[in-house]
Amino acid sequence: MNFRGVVRLLGFVCLLVGTAMMFSIPWGLTVCGGDWSVEQRGVYGLLLSVGVSFLLGLTFLLAGRHAKIQLFRKEAMAVVGLSWILVTLLGALPYLLSGVERAKDIRMNVFDAMFESQSGFSTTGSTTLSELENRSMVPRCLLFWRSSTQFLGGLGIIVFMVAILGHGTFAKSVFRAERSGPPGQNSSQTRVQKLAWTLLFLYLVFNVILTLILQLEGLPFFDAVCHAFTTIATGGFSTFNASAGHFITAEGYNGPLIEWTLIIFMFLGGTNFILFYGCFRGNFKQLFTDMEWRTYVVMIVLATLIVFAAGYWHHDFDYYGTSGNPIMVDADGHPPETDPHVSYGFRNSCFQVVSLITSTGFCTDEFERWNAVSCAMLLIVMFTGACSGSTAGGTKLIRCILSFKLITHEVERSYRPNVVRNVWLQGEMVDRDLLVNVAVFVLIYMTILCFGTLAVTIAEPDNTWLLAGNTIENKLTDSFGAVLTCLSNDGPGLGIVGARQNFGQLTSVSKFLLTWIMMIGRLEIFGILALFSPSFWKSH
Repeated sequence: MNFRGVVRLLGFVCLLVGTAMMFSIPWGLTVCGGDWSVEQRGVYGLLLSVGVSFLLGLTFLLAGRHAKIQLFRKEAMAVVGLSWILVTLLGALPYLLSGVERAKDIRMNVFDAMFESQSGFSTTGSTTLSELENRSMVPRCLLFWRSSTQFLGGLGIIVFMVAILGHGTFAKSVFRAERSGPPGQNSSQTRVQKLAWTLLFLYLVFNVILTLILQLEGLPFFDAVCHAFTTIATGGFSTFNASAGHFITAEGYNGPLIEWTLIIFMFLGGTNFILFYGCFRGNFKQLFTDMEWRTYVVMIVLATLIVFAAGYWHHDFDYYGTSGNPIMVDADGHPPETDPHVSYGFRNSCFQVVSLITSTGFCTDEFERWNAVSCAMLLIVMFTGACSGSTAGGTKLIRCILSFKLITHEVERSYRPNVVRNVWLQGEMVDRDLLVNVAVFVLIYMTILCFGTLAVTIAEPDNTWLLAGNTIENKLTDSFGAVLTCLSNDGPGLGIVGARQNFGQLTSVSKFLLTWIMMIGRLEIFGILALFSPSFWKSH
């Protein structure tokens, strides 16, 4: 293990995070519309955090100044895993040093801040904050930093570093270690640094386009930028308490238009960016012939129809959504007693399906209160996730496809043991090692899901549910939903961590566990688990 080389690259990560923090500072200044009386603590907290990040970064660079240039796959995995731990700690500093309050008169502790930081960088979107619109509790410059963490985490901090630095063979190893999806799929023959630059360019273009569209649809520049950052990154952090449901109830917005805009760009965020790279080079056929992308489209259509049909059958769609204000009122000022229009129910269904399959986590309704069929369908898409090579979480559809093929193959072998048949995908034979990788990944994923649920159930006292007005009979399902949404990097869970709730009411032990689970989910399990293997750190 080339420890000096790893430390040197971690120094660049610290400098990158510190530089990113600097872009949040102007939003607290009066010249940029900030109220200095409530923003000053946020600005000072960010300045101190920048100083710590730069000091640590320079220290690491100094310690690794004589590092060998030649780095390999093991070093790549170490840089990726340690970087995500490092940015979690650095990203938590602004919340801690600014004295952000997660609830009225309750300042964030170190576990709250680490949870919020990791939720941002992993693009999970779960939060411990209860009042996003109260500037005395959460300064505006900290809200921008919160969205910036998801912008950075979208394609991955390491991809940004590869684009800027590049280290030959090491760059390819880093890129593969950080990029979502099973190894060996959608690999490019072009130089990795050029590919990283192109993906970064496309990522920035999508963010700029969405920002401009949201501005044209009535959002202030600050809110437009923040929502663009968290939509393309499929993160789901919003600047409003009601999440995306804010736009349908607040005056001055065309709620339906904004929601359809977010649906389209969440969908793009869940698409394999390597396919966009192919389209960028003129190969549009690659998009429509890709089995994973076609499965992605079919999953969204089928899930939307199932959720919509079940929702209307059970009268799930009301006039409130995620806001306390009704979307529509009658002459007496009360919501109508009839079901909303079909278009509203269909849009709501489509929004939640796309939001959860892409692991964005924006909400327009309290979906956890919908009927069991709809909730089950939404949990399924949370588990499957979107495309590999995208900014989305979950197991990824390519793994689900290969798992299905592997199951059918093994079923046939059970009654035809002498038949030798290979697994094929898009006209190419799938390597046996890749199938083993997929099977092991799914097994570990399910193991973490089960034991994580058990750990949270044990860590959380019954009083957590009683204080939230829920019954303890929901403890197991809510704990399962919390672990699944963190492991899949989705955001909202069930019950006490549902669409209108947050994770702030959980114990520090649960927040610490879920912070690690979010990191494991973001790095596709192996990148973090490898760090705990003693043989990983040996020289040979």
